[in-house]
Amino acid sequence: MKIKFQALAVPSSGTLVILVADGAKLSTFGKSVDKATGGQLGRAIKTAEFTGKSDSSLDVVAPGTSGLDRVIIFGVGKPGELTGLNVELLGGSIAGALATTKSANALVAADIAGSTKLDEGDIAALIASGMRLRTYAFNKYKTGKDDKKVPHLKSATMLTGALVAARKAFRPLDAIATGVHMARDLVNEPANILYPVEFAARAKQLTKLGVQVEVLGEKQMERLKMDALLGVGSGSVRESRLVVMRWNGGPKGEQPVAFVGKGVTFDTGGISIKPSAGMEDMKGDMGGAACVTGLMAAIAGRKANANVIGVIGLVENMPDGKAQRPGDVVTSMSGQTIAVLNTDAEGRLVLADALWYTQKRFKPKFMIDLATLTGAILVTLGKEHAGLFSNNDELSERLHALGEETGEKVWRLPLGSAYDKLIDHEVADVKNTGGRLAGSITAAQFLQRFVNKVPWVHLDVAGMAMAANKTAINQSWGSGWGVRLLDRLVERHYEK
Repeated sequence: MKIKFQALAVPSSGTLVILVADGAKLSTFGKSVDKATGGQLGRAIKTAEFTGKSDSSLDVVAPGTSGLDRVIIFGVGKPGELTGLNVELLGGSIAGALATTKSANALVAADIAGSTKLDEGDIAALIASGMRLRTYAFNKYKTGKDDKKVPHLKSATMLTGALVAARKAFRPLDAIATGVHMARDLVNEPANILYPVEFAARAKQLTKLGVQVEVLGEKQMERLKMDALLGVGSGSVRESRLVVMRWNGGPKGEQPVAFVGKGVTFDTGGISIKPSAGMEDMKGDMGGAACVTGLMAAIAGRKANANVIGVIGLVENMPDGKAQRPGDVVTSMSGQTIAVLNTDAEGRLVLADALWYTQKRFKPKFMIDLATLTGAILVTLGKEHAGLFSNNDELSERLHALGEETGEKVWRLPLGSAYDKLIDHEVADVKNTGGRLAGSITAAQFLQRFVNKVPWVHLDVAGMAMAANKTAINQSWGSGWGVRLLDRLVERHYEK
């Protein structure tokens, strides 16, 4: 959807959205629109007993003699309580309402009666951002002409009295929305289209934004002794890849921050095969890698003043005569040996080599990995929070606070020596599953053995990256979760 910004003025035609504060308070602009409709908005508000409560709306069709097709009135609640997230969600709700009106274009007046904590330009930009996030649709494989398959809304014009400030504030938000959309596209793609080589090719497109992209093939990974990662893909006819993305926007030579993503483009479970019911959803088992790729697009798109590394391990986990077996022992890049007791505990094997490679080559300030790693995290936290595990309190606290700001919430769970003992093995250094108890924790304990004491966070996003709870700014199966959270972390704490 295209977004434009114009000076605040009452239009003479089209679809207009205005905002009304708690107590049915019209802004000065709203009163001007009411006057242009011959007072019809005021009458409609009174008749419908519309109070301006948050998330409420009132659709007034062909109001008076104004020439407008319709005016949609949105309640914003108490202006003084509005946060950036509230306003972004408001934008999503506005886009959702407009999509049902068959309006291809709309004007949105970002003008609210009463004082707010947010600047007028920021309000316009955040509404526009919410609208962009909401209007995402993945329709590329639909061949029918049914209009219901495609949202009608094509563009929106934000009307604001802070035109310059709104345009400036929207530029980074627009880049972030593009990154979220990219992550959603990757998760939504079917696995016969998006296999490791194709995923790597799409990541390579980030060079257009100034990202340096390096793709390691299987022979290169063999020389690096990444047998943990390569073992996962050994049963597939699709070759595995490791993709390294670098954005050098900070001072030359400054330590980068690093993000690492699990990219299992399809997960059958391997020899330890999954039940057939719901297996089609395993095309989304690369949600962590999708987030890292979308994050790098956002970082580059808004030209962040930071050095950022994105590393994604891309494999397909299939059963085959060449697939690894339960009971096999592989040697990771770190030199640690791993007993593969369950080939469906494969994501941690991919991350073991990807994390070790990242810390060894780039020596980052921190590493954050994202992975649709365990079903156990869904049992623990549902779809409300991603599970957070870490060896660093400061990084954990920052992510928790920013999760509340962005709506991409995390909840910290424990690590400890008692849990670590559950993955010791009598033959190898470590086994890739600790059994049924504390499954998400033992998975994180496994990963911690490969971070080499670098400040690190593991985000288990199994409940968030795909089939997450729908919100006003996400109606997609592939959610793009994490792009906004991690971009905010970089922007708030690590940019110069």
